[in-house]
Amino acid sequence: MEKKILVTGIGGNVGQGILRNIKDSFPEIMLIGVDINSFTAGNYLCNKTFQVPYSYEQNYISAIQGIVDSEHIDLIIPSTDYEVYYLSLNKPVLNATVLASDAEIAKIYLDKYETFLYHTKNDIPFAQSWKPKEFDHSVDQIIAKPREGRGSRGILINPSNPEVLSEEYMIQALLKGKEITSAVYVTKENVLHSVFTMERELTNGTTSKSKVIFEYDDEIRVIAQKMIDLGGLKGSFNIQSIVTENREIVPFEVNCRISGTNSIRHNLGFQDVKYGVQEYLYNVKPDVAKPIKGIATRIFLDVVYPDASHENELNNLSSKHILY
Repeated sequence: MEKKILVTGIGGNVGQGILRNIKDSFPEIMLIGVDINSFTAGNYLCNKTFQVPYSYEQNYISAIQGIVDSEHIDLIIPSTDYEVYYLSLNKPVLNATVLASDAEIAKIYLDKYETFLYHTKNDIPFAQSWKPKEFDHSVDQIIAKPREGRGSRGILINPSNPEVLSEEYMIQALLKGKEITSAVYVTKENVLHSVFTMERELTNGTTSKSKVIFEYDDEIRVIAQKMIDLGGLKGSFNIQSIVTENREIVPFEVNCRISGTNSIRHNLGFQDVKYGVQEYLYNVKPDVAKPIKGIATRIFLDVVYPDASHENELNNLSSKHILY
């Protein structure tokens, strides 16, 4: 019987990367895409698409459940942090496997301050953080950022009066050094499968250029293993860190999901989307990771639908289109 995977957030780079990776590794799989918008740049990668509410809205799960049942979905892969949490929380009512960490751990990693408390409690490195009203001015350089959210939205560097910020913010020591992003895959058996680290440059909060580095793998493995040992992490997750001038690796954010560089990693020997499909759809052991050195950058492409006049005509892979 034909296998079907539902990928969420297909309007974003994470979801589109997941779709491309599945098409590359498993061309036989039918891809169903969902997004808050009816028409996105990811539509052309899907066999069928649906518009759904935001994940925190009351009718989100019922909308997903309806698609799962009508389309006979086998596996759901969420691409956003909130969808990881809400889909994981509702695993019992969904008639499909959800490739996501446990809801309890996903909720912690939704909140950067709760992440700091969780890591500190369990002796796992993380950048020193405070609630605004509790900031003690023990460091000169700080960054204020929303406790929840993604990218660089709402970030304030060295605000003059951090104590007046709302409780939706957190204060973090502004560390100087090299920024690295590390993808980690953990198997169904709670075993650390592999890590993959890149040095990166950001544009508007997303990776625009990256370079594979191996020199911090041992340290990242130690951090990742401590996180995995606490339980609840499943599949792929991402650790963002600063490497200080003393070569200390200090995580400052954790994404409890497949990260936005998944399509880059796929071509450089770390294929975490493939590993997840192997384990959670086909129930086989994931391939061994074979990372190689490399550099990647990103470009814009146009998806052009000749002769189209309405977006609702462009909901699946069969729509005539040009990539340019």
